Amino acid sequence: MPEFDLNRDTVQKVVDLAHEFHAQDDVTFDEEPTAPDEFWSRQMSEDFSRDAYYGALKSSINDLEPDQQVSLVALMWLGRGDFSLDEWQDALAHAEGSWNEHTADYLIGTALLADYLEEGLQKIDSTDSE
Repeated sequence: MPEFDLNRDTVQKVVDLAHEFHAQDDVTFDEEPTAPDEFWSRQMSEDFSRDAYYGALKSSINDLEPDQQVSLVALMWLGRGDFSLDEWQDALAHAEGSWNEHTADYLIGTALLADYLEEGLQKIDSTDSE
């Protein structure tokens, strides 16, 4: 069973805010980021700096400790299918190696972030019930 140390309420808050942000008609992305980087972060800030949902979502992610942000990225990757449950430690290691101050915008730039986080939680919870 994977070790998941991120509070479920914290994840749910990010999920709820991501649903609100991504549901807006003017929120579209030509492409999703492949890694957290300065260019993508700057573009997100320019495009959405006045958007209240973007601000709330970015703040909720930035308020997390770096190790919690790492877990959130790994959870998104798990839900997206980039890693399996058996590869959870690899996902965490890769997310830790990719972490930087642009991680929030990397997550926000993933259009199906909320769905991926929910799917990741379901996968982890399915091992808890076994």
